[in-house]
Amino acid sequence: MARRPSSAKSALTHIDIKGEARMVDVSAKPATEREAVAEGRVVMSKTTLALIESGNAKKGDVLGTARIAGIMAAKRTSELIPLCHPLALSKVTLEITPDKKLPGCIVRATVKVTGPTGVEMEALTAVSVACLTIYDMIKAAERGVRIEGIHLVEKKGGKSGHYQAGD
Repeated sequence: MARRPSSAKSALTHIDIKGEARMVDVSAKPATEREAVAEGRVVMSKTTLALIESGNAKKGDVLGTARIAGIMAAKRTSELIPLCHPLALSKVTLEITPDKKLPGCIVRATVKVTGPTGVEMEALTAVSVACLTIYDMIKAAERGVRIEGIHLVEKKGGKSGHYQAGD
């Protein structure tokens, strides 16, 4: 396996000086309020979107189920993503907005914690799983649904400060 140049190693917090994976030690960091917002889209036909909005999808309440799945996923991120710290989340909200222009759904997660490390991965995981749940619940109606644009919109708190997409 090729080794990264030393400058690249120091920039990657989950890689030690030997190039080996490690969980970052956050024990000396102060607990501060941190929040992250992530977003993604599920693109589909107008007919499938209408099916979701009417509440007549074969598997049931698509948006309600996706909302719960996203919240559950945020809470279990450390079990899914290697080297993520388990966090006692204080807030997880999922907003799923049908958008006729897309057509599809815009999925937005907001996650908050008071702790020594951020919640970006929890917000991104919540959006990803909510989008996958929407796909799963409507795939019988339309196989060509696309999940797109999952990204961090904003993060607040911690040593690195405030980040907003587009900055």
